[in-house]
Amino acid sequence: MSDLKGACIIGQSGGPTAVINASVLGAVQAALNAPQITRVLGAANGITGVLNQRLYDMSQEDPAELELLKFTPASALGTCRYKMKDPDEDPTDYEKILETFRKFDVRYFFYNGGNDSMDTCNKISKFLLKHGYECRVMGIPKTIDNDLYGTDHCPGFASAAKYIATSCMEVKHDACCYDTGMVTIIEVMGRHAGWLTAASALATYAGAGPDLIYLPEVDFDMDSFLADVERVYNATNKCLVVVSEGIHDKDGKFISEAKTNSNDGFGHAQLGGLANKLAEIVRGRIKNAKVRAIEPSLLQRCATHLASTTDATEAYLAGKTAVTAAIGGDTDKMVAFERNNLYGQYICNTKLLPLESVANFERKVPREWINAAGNGVEQAFIDYALPLIQGDTGMKIEHALPRFARLKKVLAKPCC
Repeated sequence: MSDLKGACIIGQSGGPTAVINASVLGAVQAALNAPQITRVLGAANGITGVLNQRLYDMSQEDPAELELLKFTPASALGTCRYKMKDPDEDPTDYEKILETFRKFDVRYFFYNGGNDSMDTCNKISKFLLKHGYECRVMGIPKTIDNDLYGTDHCPGFASAAKYIATSCMEVKHDACCYDTGMVTIIEVMGRHAGWLTAASALATYAGAGPDLIYLPEVDFDMDSFLADVERVYNATNKCLVVVSEGIHDKDGKFISEAKTNSNDGFGHAQLGGLANKLAEIVRGRIKNAKVRAIEPSLLQRCATHLASTTDATEAYLAGKTAVTAAIGGDTDKMVAFERNNLYGQYICNTKLLPLESVANFERKVPREWINAAGNGVEQAFIDYALPLIQGDTGMKIEHALPRFARLKKVLAKPCC
């Protein structure tokens, strides 16, 4: 253990997940129990809270309310999509962060997010080092996209995967109960990596899932797609299709109806309209079929009622491990997961990766896990995903509805 003493800041960034608050809980509880950490602060709306010196005193929270974070959706501390410039081009934000750290005597910084958040961590860490300010910076992973480099899987993916698989099973039963012909197209999140869309195959494995699955890892061909749908429909009078929002043609152009005029703050164009566009094209091809387009949208990432206990437990572990590692002297690292097998049982261990090896790299579904035709996945993906979605939440219920955490969010005052 090191002798570095000071406050810590814990922040959340980017799109929430069903278990992102479990990571906060793991970090907060570990930090509150660490003698090296003098104050535990939560950043209001991620890095923007650090920039604006809006920090919550987590010691003021009721421990029982904190426990409810394990199965509370969205980002309890608030999140943001704020891209800081390169410090060599414009150090303004980094200078503000350093000012905040000095005012609140912050010596530990934990940031919970995806690819862009790990890049933010890396830049902050190097800026502080360059300016001689000792502070341990650690990244805590999260993303339903499951595309962070170097880790077997990401906290948040498994719960979203369980929701997608369950929803596909339910839709399949609903779509097949009529005697009329029906084609149903479900659009799932995933810009460049199709992990979450591939999870729909778990529904097929369980006996009621999609007939066709299309991931962005394989170039999408409209003629082949229409032929696939027509073949399945002619054989069964039904067809359930699941597509990633980011599928693209051989030239890399998104198939979605349009890239909207807005972006997410990191320069990534917002995609939309894919399911509706494909449904319209299918209507023109199969005249007698009823064609539906479904976009689960935010439901994919906030359905805590269907969270995987494995996912929540591992998300908690990621937060706790980040704090433990930082106290032990580690910095400029991200917590990652390593899969092991003991007597046929899935086991997850943690490891640390340098932030610079993770930031801005995307991990995609291996091509060998996708079938040769590019319209489904192989058993290898099922074997990979199935252990991750295990366990029911056992979440607290009041009045037959989930009881989520209600934080006080008491603003902290500078110590100097």
